[in-house]
Amino acid sequence: MQIQQNFRKEQWKMLFITMFCYLFFYTGRHNFGWAAKGMSVELGISYQQIGWISFSMLMGYAIGQLINGNLADRLSPKIMILTGGSLSIICNLFISYANTYGVILVLWTLNGYFQSMAWGSGSKLISNWWDSNERGKAFGFYTMAAGSSSVLTFFMALLLLQQEQSWRTLFRYPILFLLFALILFLIIARSHPALKGFILQSDHVLDQNTQKLGWKESYKEVFRNKNFITASCAIGFQSMARYGLIFWVPIHFLGKNYKESTGNLWLTLFIPIGMAVGAISFGYISDLLFNKNRSKSIRTGMLCSCVIALLIYFIPTPHHVLAAVLMFASGFFVYGPQANFWTLSPDLLGKKLVGTGIGVMNMFAYVFAAIGEPIFGKIIDYTGNTSNIFLVVSAICASCAIIISFVKPQSSINKNE
Repeated sequence: MQIQQNFRKEQWKMLFITMFCYLFFYTGRHNFGWAAKGMSVELGISYQQIGWISFSMLMGYAIGQLINGNLADRLSPKIMILTGGSLSIICNLFISYANTYGVILVLWTLNGYFQSMAWGSGSKLISNWWDSNERGKAFGFYTMAAGSSSVLTFFMALLLLQQEQSWRTLFRYPILFLLFALILFLIIARSHPALKGFILQSDHVLDQNTQKLGWKESYKEVFRNKNFITASCAIGFQSMARYGLIFWVPIHFLGKNYKESTGNLWLTLFIPIGMAVGAISFGYISDLLFNKNRSKSIRTGMLCSCVIALLIYFIPTPHHVLAAVLMFASGFFVYGPQANFWTLSPDLLGKKLVGTGIGVMNMFAYVFAAIGEPIFGKIIDYTGNTSNIFLVVSAICASCAIIISFVKPQSSINKNE
């Protein structure tokens, strides 16, 4: 009984320290959109070039997910997170002193790769500590930390911009919080219960399966799983919709004059707040309301996102209170289902391939997101109306809902737990 209580305590501790660490990771990634305008003016970089910098970071992140997810299955998830976070901090600092487009492009691409070392590794750590019965809840908390990271980054950026700070400070001050989180993670986190003296019944089976699979076999097993690849395509559209809101909605509220739009800009903060609340909510929704049927939970959330985006499109200039509610709801339903996507990796592939599976899935997510960036920009350039962002987001969410409907739940996959 005492051993169970001790394990439960350590289980929550590992979840919370991983959440706390990832809570500050976006300070080294989502800060770019807020720095883009000042960077463009000071360095004479066109918005097309800004777009390519953003595209390159997302592609660096996608490629990194494909590689680092598999490494998380073989190396220490803790070391992976610490290494990626430290190198990301260095990239951000170097960018804050950069003066040319080429240097920023290369550094931001590398930053995308380094940032990719954290998510799959954290997912592997959490899967090592939490079994399938509570994994939806655990990943809901973890995904909430990612959504909350956007809130913190948005808030810090808005504060710095209101104080008329240089765009360079956006790459210096926020990442100090990431440095502090990494130090605590180094002290507290453990990659596996065995490192704290706990022996799980599934360890022996898991070790045998892991030893038999080389890296090529791991990838082959993941890509042979049609259910999982279909789910990965679905998260691609979900991620495209998410970044459509995160990156382009501030531009929609910004208008032609930043100083005249300060009040409206604060409305954008409700999007990541909704995302954070949605993440933790959908962790429980899939477990309790949909009986661990992740596909049904995701489909419901994305259909709600589709409807809300249409409401925002047809109500272009609502009252601030209504606008805040709609922004919150859009973030809640477009990002909340992502918590259910990550549990599909252990659900469909088994615990032995969590890192590889999440890496592949996140690669799909960020390749789609990268492709979506120039599409959003092109539509805005062509129509001259930023409200069309929401029309496109609605169509993307509907596509995600349709695709995820083809993913069948496989409760029997947990044979490797």
